[in-house]
Amino acid sequence: MASLDQQIDRFVQPFSSGLSDFIFYKIPIFGNDFPIIVLWLVTAATFFTFYYGFINIRAFPAALRLVFGSSEKTKGAQGEITHFQALSTAISGTVGIGNIGGVAVAISIGGPGAAFWLFLAGFLGMSTKFVECTLGVKYRKSNADGSVSGGPMYYLEHCLSIRGYPGLGKLLGSFYAISLVIGCFGIGNMFQSNQAYVQFLSITGGESSFFADKGWLFGIILAGAVGLVIIGGIKSIAKAASKIVPSMAGLYLVAALIILILSFDSIDDAFKLIIQSAFGLNSFAGGAIGALIIGFQRSAFSNEAGMGTASIAHSAVETNEPITEGLVSLLEPFIDTMVICTLTSLVIITTLYTDGSPFGDLEGIAITSAAFAYHIGWFPVLLGIAALLFAFSTAIAWAYYGLKSWTYIFGESAVSELIFKIIFCFFVCLGCMIKLSAVLDFSDAMVFVIAVPNIIGLYIFAPEVKRDLISYLDRHKLGS
Repeated sequence: MASLDQQIDRFVQPFSSGLSDFIFYKIPIFGNDFPIIVLWLVTAATFFTFYYGFINIRAFPAALRLVFGSSEKTKGAQGEITHFQALSTAISGTVGIGNIGGVAVAISIGGPGAAFWLFLAGFLGMSTKFVECTLGVKYRKSNADGSVSGGPMYYLEHCLSIRGYPGLGKLLGSFYAISLVIGCFGIGNMFQSNQAYVQFLSITGGESSFFADKGWLFGIILAGAVGLVIIGGIKSIAKAASKIVPSMAGLYLVAALIILILSFDSIDDAFKLIIQSAFGLNSFAGGAIGALIIGFQRSAFSNEAGMGTASIAHSAVETNEPITEGLVSLLEPFIDTMVICTLTSLVIITTLYTDGSPFGDLEGIAITSAAFAYHIGWFPVLLGIAALLFAFSTAIAWAYYGLKSWTYIFGESAVSELIFKIIFCFFVCLGCMIKLSAVLDFSDAMVFVIAVPNIIGLYIFAPEVKRDLISYLDRHKLGS
């Protein structure tokens, strides 16, 4: 008799394969296959960067001031959390296992040059985040209990409603919400709990660990911890994220910097490898184009710019000025991709990358773990702890994304919210117990399909956001 995960995979596989083939359809570019959804995301990010006059550079100081020394007047404003808490929640949803293992996959496939294109794509993605998070705040909805709900489902609905197509607007918003609910149970839930379990085993003895055959027990404990946080809503999630994110990022960054200091003599060679791989003479024969594709793809997976998910968290901020939260969101891809992913890349390249086959039989997070162990044997323990925190924080952020999509569909009520939270915690536990490759593939595809309507909405709203930005900057210069 087939196991439970095999039975579920057998049921989901037909849907998963068809949807994945459609969403990740590839077009040939200089002998390499470029996923059209990644091209869609990168094209939008490039457009917004130029359209807003490199807002990701010129507004960066303002973003730092808003997060760490805001003098913005918020008295009487809608919202439930601070700029820092909103940023922490959004970062917790993007800084995950992908920053540890995904970067290693990118380099192992695309070579060192993938690190450069990953960095560039993160830089461009800052502009996309600015647009979608500004809109998330501007078109959020106030609820009877004083809470707020926002995100692409709300601004997409508004976008078409004011143009005389309210039915289509509601349909598009509902499509986004349904896709995100399905996606959140996979990429933001089961995948995270599964990887948390794997990392927990790796730092507690592996096959000899007490939990080696007790995934169900670890799942119950993790689901209980997630439940304790998400039961309190966005205020509880944001409070936890504002503590966990700085801690986990600080732990990871310190460990990475120590490795780079010990590998100081190799840093110059690492940068040369990155540049040569990204801009080699044979690049248009396939080499550097392959690195570009892999780097852009990993960046899209890492910071989610263009998918609109982060705007759901940012929309809960307490502010009278939607533009301010758009500016704050610039820091998200910067921290997630340009800092954390770049440091991960440098750690791997300075320690393991040589001619030939630098990684042997290692794959994914095992490559990163080997890089951290290169100088200090017990450093993978720190990596494991960071991975656990990454997975937990990602799960609680995605619980909020899924919840707001769920209540958009079924309505804002205590009963509706409780039902979702119970289901979400059940899937956290399930993720530690079984392997669901087809389900995860299906959920990944559902998450990426939402980028199609979201970016269309961003293009339509772009002139309006630009007017709001000019108005804000003018008033800011006047001291208002």
